[in-house]
Amino acid sequence: MPGHGGDPSPAWQPLPARARTLFLAGTTLPLVVPITVAAAVVGELVEDWLFAGASWATAAAALVLTLAFGLWWGGKRHAYTAWRHDDDGLAVRRGRLWRNETRVPASRVQHLDVKHGPWQRRRGLATLVVHTAGTRNSAVTVPHLDAADAERLRDALARQIETDD
Repeated sequence: MPGHGGDPSPAWQPLPARARTLFLAGTTLPLVVPITVAAAVVGELVEDWLFAGASWATAAAALVLTLAFGLWWGGKRHAYTAWRHDDDGLAVRRGRLWRNETRVPASRVQHLDVKHGPWQRRRGLATLVVHTAGTRNSAVTVPHLDAADAERLRDALARQIETDD
């Protein structure tokens, strides 16, 4: 593992550059349809006050603005997501302004999954899911890792769990 081994404080590992496309799509696509439809409905309601075709103009404007915002936000989400594995366990950091850092001690890990969606397989990526002790929804995901890194990280955490037991 990068930074794992004698280094007491391994560096944060960024996600691969090829994962950026999936962050862009995952952020933009869920926004586009509802916002564009809502803008068309609002445009239809105010069409009498503005001009004929206002619903299409507002829908087109909303589509362009939503695409621009989604692409910007997806790029930021990708840039500010990182992970780190050390002797204590796994840490995942997301965000810049509102930073969220999740730390999973190896002693709390129940089991590990590596998932490969079709778009991830196409780009050689995978998502590592770390299931922890606690409620049924307690899992930490590291999305869009390099597939080889995800498997190495899973194996390293599994070895760590075995030595902790």
